[in-house]
Amino acid sequence: MTGRAQLMWDEALTGYDFGAGHPMDPVRLALTMSLVRAYGLDQALEVVAAPPAGDSTLQLVHRADYIAAVRRVSADPSLADGSYGLGTQDDPAFAGMHEVSALIAGQSVAAAEAVWRGRVSHAVNFSGGLHHAMPGAASGFCVYNDAALAIARLLELGAERIAYVDTDVHHGDGVQAAFWQDPRVLTISLHEHPRTLFPQTGWPQESGGEGAEGSAVNVALPAGTGDEGWLRAFHAVVPQLLGAFRPQVLVTQHGADTHMEDPLAHLAVSLDAQRVVQEQCHELAHEHAEGRWLALGGGGYAVVDVVPRSWTQLVAIAAGVGLDPEGDTPEPWRREVYARTRESAPSRMTDGFRPRWRELPDDGYDPADRLDQAILATRREVFPSHGLLPLH
Repeated sequence: MTGRAQLMWDEALTGYDFGAGHPMDPVRLALTMSLVRAYGLDQALEVVAAPPAGDSTLQLVHRADYIAAVRRVSADPSLADGSYGLGTQDDPAFAGMHEVSALIAGQSVAAAEAVWRGRVSHAVNFSGGLHHAMPGAASGFCVYNDAALAIARLLELGAERIAYVDTDVHHGDGVQAAFWQDPRVLTISLHEHPRTLFPQTGWPQESGGEGAEGSAVNVALPAGTGDEGWLRAFHAVVPQLLGAFRPQVLVTQHGADTHMEDPLAHLAVSLDAQRVVQEQCHELAHEHAEGRWLALGGGGYAVVDVVPRSWTQLVAIAAGVGLDPEGDTPEPWRREVYARTRESAPSRMTDGFRPRWRELPDDGYDPADRLDQAILATRREVFPSHGLLPLH
């Protein structure tokens, strides 16, 4: 093994740019990498740039006609075909769309290969986590589904049990769809309730296709859920299922849009709770998957205040470096933030919270609590398929 962890990065990744005014501003990637460097984390792990995913790799998940459509639009954005989800308000066409989308996918696939083959224990691609893309269509700011492609590559390499945990505020619908009938892949998504947020899927009753019952897990959180509820839901579902499933690899998606300041959603999670879940995913990878951990980015539209800090925390955890949440963010980085955005950078790596939560086994189930209702709905739907009791 050449190193404990690696970070996938290529400056060209910032070319994933839907244009001025689009919520997915690529400055969030540039500022994250700048903060990683400001803390010296690039010296604590291996920084690697992989080539773009080729058509044979993309076709592990995506249809050939869709890939061809993305190529056409990439060469001439005026040819955007709405039937493929291209040229829409969410996914505007832009020159070079195929090339940079394939580049993002290539980073996640290469990271998965490195983890599976034992070159590293952990790998991070914070430019990835584009979990809405479907086999034949772009969706929700996502062109190629790098998370699904990484999992498909792991299966191709011989993995027999892969767990995917998605903590983005939006349902991980594209990854779920890709493996709906594959019992080798356990997809777990904790997200804002589909009644109040795109993509209006991710109900607890969505639990896997024929022959893969219980392989899709959805926790639909009430709008307004904060740290305590979010962490309670995570700890009431994820560790138990991973313990029963015994994955060989853990793939996690860490969309930062659960944050209370995110402009596109309605949860109220702090940076500090996000860090708790990132640390827990790291621990679960060691507990259940011999340390094999691929961590991806995802959504996140508070591009200055939240995203860089959240994903820098993630990189530090993968690298085994402790960052002091109470410490000041590096002054050179703050100057760069202002120069790029004319916004003031956050001064610390914390929101000032100390997250606490109630454990379901110890504190029981409150039938009048909407969060507990959501947790129990999920546990009742999928726990029996894994030999687990919903209330124990």
